Amino acid sequence: MQKTAVVLFNLGGPDSIQAIEPFLYNLFCDPDIFNLPFGQKLFAKLISSRRTPKIAEEYKLIGGKSPINEWTEKQRAMLQEYLRNDFPSLDVYTAMRYWKPLTDEIVSKVENKNYDRIILLPLYPHYSITTTGSSFNEWKRHYKGDSSKLILINDYYLNENYLAAINQRIDETILRFPEEVRNEIQIVFSAHGTPVSLVKKGDPYSNHIKQTVEAVMNARNHSHKHYLCFQSKVGPMKWLEPATDKMIEELSSKNKRHLLIVPISFVSDHVETLFELDIEYRHVAVKVGIENYIVMKGLNDSALFVKALAGIVKSKM
Repeated sequence: MQKTAVVLFNLGGPDSIQAIEPFLYNLFCDPDIFNLPFGQKLFAKLISSRRTPKIAEEYKLIGGKSPINEWTEKQRAMLQEYLRNDFPSLDVYTAMRYWKPLTDEIVSKVENKNYDRIILLPLYPHYSITTTGSSFNEWKRHYKGDSSKLILINDYYLNENYLAAINQRIDETILRFPEEVRNEIQIVFSAHGTPVSLVKKGDPYSNHIKQTVEAVMNARNHSHKHYLCFQSKVGPMKWLEPATDKMIEELSSKNKRHLLIVPISFVSDHVETLFELDIEYRHVAVKVGIENYIVMKGLNDSALFVKALAGIVKSKM
């Protein structure tokens, strides 16, 4: 029986208020996101210490830590249990890009076990150099084993069970609206933005997002009007538009009062869904007179999503 390791990649998140600054430091040290010709560590130290107080206030409002670590561990355990029915000698690991367990630690564990096959499976359905690419590059920096054992999953943004998992969550969220307004719901897909310069360099992420949104809506026979917008802009550069807060304002100006917000680029809840979408942009919605503003919960412990991941792994066995 061949021994297989599956490594799930995710960003990770601070597991306490004290972890915020080192988490941000690791993020700003990432050459795939901030590629400086020199002085990157100094830049990372300065900007992480400057941003920590503001970010700490956001984390305090969602429980003092990121839930992404717990949700990713839940997904890891569910996937391992699911796959071991068919592959008893399979192990699933989690490698976080910016917080624990860090990639180098997981590389050591995997190398010591001498697996026959190592499947690298990002928890980013849509490929971007800033997420999947960065995680793969970090793995390659530390992995000294036989590279022919590695199987890299680049994306799965049109996987049927992944799309079905999103639609299952949308259907659950519709039931949270008053029955008499359910036909008037506007489905607003909010994706993490990227700089436009990245798109011009050929990064496929924004195109993958658009294809996922279309596939989700096709599967529901376009049950409601839908929109795509982008969040989490940082810095002065031009980013993908329209921005989510501007979209909320625009829909209100058109007398659309019932918004179902779908975090489309994330597979688990964290600060960008729980604070940015559910708290910060809720203030925007209230201010402009939105009557029902409901944020869909992440895929988190969705059995359909885990089934999607399991199917991807099985297709490589």
